[in-house]
Amino acid sequence: MNDATHGVSQPLLNRLAFSATTHCLTGCAIGEVLGMVIGTALSWGSVATIALAVVLAFAFGYALTLLPLLRAGIAFATALGLAFASDTVSITIMEIVDNAIMVVIPGAMEAGLTEPLFWGSLILSLALAGVAAFPANRWLIARGRGHARVHHVHHSKGSAETACRRGGHRA
Repeated sequence: MNDATHGVSQPLLNRLAFSATTHCLTGCAIGEVLGMVIGTALSWGSVATIALAVVLAFAFGYALTLLPLLRAGIAFATALGLAFASDTVSITIMEIVDNAIMVVIPGAMEAGLTEPLFWGSLILSLALAGVAAFPANRWLIARGRGHARVHHVHHSKGSAETACRRGGHRA
């Protein structure tokens, strides 16, 4: 552990990891749902729908981290690096799990927008994706990486510049 997490209790580490996972899952879910809805509404095939959903999940996931950093006065290049470092592993895990589940549930990718199978499969896949990403987020935060980098910026009492120096921006 480094100074970002040194002496952090296990319950606090779990809360931080849960918060980071929920944060990533929110952006991921917005993009994933939007991509699945657009692809389904346009009668795209599974591959095109999943590709759109993945692109949008990463875009919204990074945006949810990037925007508060920019509002805190962090330079765009630094904020973008922090967003990539804090979210890439988590979103990648979520997207692999989420889309694999959507593909293996019979009929989920072919179900229409008004069918409970579509929405039920999507909700289940996103919930399981969050569960799958939690251990990785916890592991990263315990080592002062991942969301531990932006946690310091988002929750700093001092200036954004001081918080950025303290939090760094390693992956």
